[in-house]
Amino acid sequence: MTKAQTARAPANRHAVLGLLFLVYTFNFIDRQIIGILAHPIQEALQIDDAQMGLLGGLAFAMLYTGLGIPVAWLADRWSRTWIMTIALTLWSGFTALCGFTTTFTQLFLARMGVGTRFYDPRIGAGIADLITDKTSAIFLESPGSLTFEVQDVPAIVAAARARGVTTILDNTWSAGLYLKPFTLGVDISVQALSKYQGGHNDAFMGAVLSATPEWAARVRQAYKELGLFASPDDSYLVLRGMRSLAVRVERQGVSALKIAQWLEARPEVARVHYPALASSPDHVLWKRDFSGASGVFAFTLKAAPEERVTAMLEGLGLFAMGFSWGGYESLIVPIDKNMVRTAAPWKAEGQTIRLSVGLEHPDDLIADLEQAFAVLRE
Repeated sequence: MTKAQTARAPANRHAVLGLLFLVYTFNFIDRQIIGILAHPIQEALQIDDAQMGLLGGLAFAMLYTGLGIPVAWLADRWSRTWIMTIALTLWSGFTALCGFTTTFTQLFLARMGVGTRFYDPRIGAGIADLITDKTSAIFLESPGSLTFEVQDVPAIVAAARARGVTTILDNTWSAGLYLKPFTLGVDISVQALSKYQGGHNDAFMGAVLSATPEWAARVRQAYKELGLFASPDDSYLVLRGMRSLAVRVERQGVSALKIAQWLEARPEVARVHYPALASSPDHVLWKRDFSGASGVFAFTLKAAPEERVTAMLEGLGLFAMGFSWGGYESLIVPIDKNMVRTAAPWKAEGQTIRLSVGLEHPDDLIADLEQAFAVLRE
C-alpha cells in the first residue's frame, strides 16, 4: 500500500461510517415519523372516536400483537422490581396469558433485574398479601384464555391502588365490548386486535389502551421510543373488521352458549369451562363485571384413550384445528393435559379442548361435534 493509499484509508473508513450513520438516521426517521405517526390509515384507526368508545379507552398505541405487555410495562420507569401475573404454563411457554408475556417476564425483564411472581387467578383481595414494596405492576387476564377463570378485578385493583401499584389487564376475550376495565379502576388495558377486531384471521396487530391522559402520554412515548408500529395493511384490515365487530361477537356468544349447554349434557364431557354458564364457579363474578360473553371456551373430556381423542379431533368437519381465535370460522385446539401451573394446580380427568365458535349455525357445529363424539366412543 502506498503512502497516499494509507492516508486515504482512515478517511474512507470515516466516510463509510458517516454513510452508515446517515442510512440509520433516515431509516429511523422513516419508521418513526412516516411509518408510525403519519400513515393515514393508522391515523384513522387511532383517532376514530366511535372505535375508541367501542374499545373503552382514551387513546391507544397500535403495534404487532404480543407486544402490548412490553409497551405497557416500559411506559413507566418503575424503580421497584416486581410484577405479578397468573401462572398457567404449558406448551413450551404458552400460557393462559400469552407465550410472549411469559418470555418477556422471565427472560427480558429478568435480564433487567425485574422479577415475576405468579398468583392464583381466583385469589381476589388476597393478592394484597403478595404485594411488597418492590411490586410495580399486576398483570391480569380475565377470563384466562385456556381455562377461563374470571378474576375479581375490582378487589385486585383496590389492593393494588392501596399500595400504588399499576394494573394491566388483557381484555381480548371480551373484545372491549363486554368488560370495561377502566370503569373497574384498571390503569392499562391491552388487546390482541388480531382476534375479534380483525375477525378474519388475516391481520397481526395489538393495542395498548390507557385510562388517563397521563398514561396515554407515557404509552405513546414508549411506543415511539421503541420504534414499534403496525403495518398499513393490518391497520386497514382491523378497521374493516371493527365495523362488524359488535354483530359478530354477539352472534358468536349466543352460539357458544348453546353449544356449551349442549356439551354439559354429554356423557363424554366431565366439565365445561365457560363463565356464562350458571354452573361455572365464576358465573357470579362474570355476571357482575361483564355485560356479555364471547365465543371462546373450553371443555374437559372424561378419561379416554389418547388415540380415540386424536381420532375425534381429526374427524371434525366444520371445526378447523388452530390455536388462534375470534375469527368468523370455528376453531378447535387440544390443551396439553400435562399443563404445568406454579400457583394453582390443574386437575383434569381427561383431555381439555378449547373451542372458538365462529359464525356457522350452532346446530351445524353441534352436529359436527356429535359425529366426532361417535368416533371417540368407537
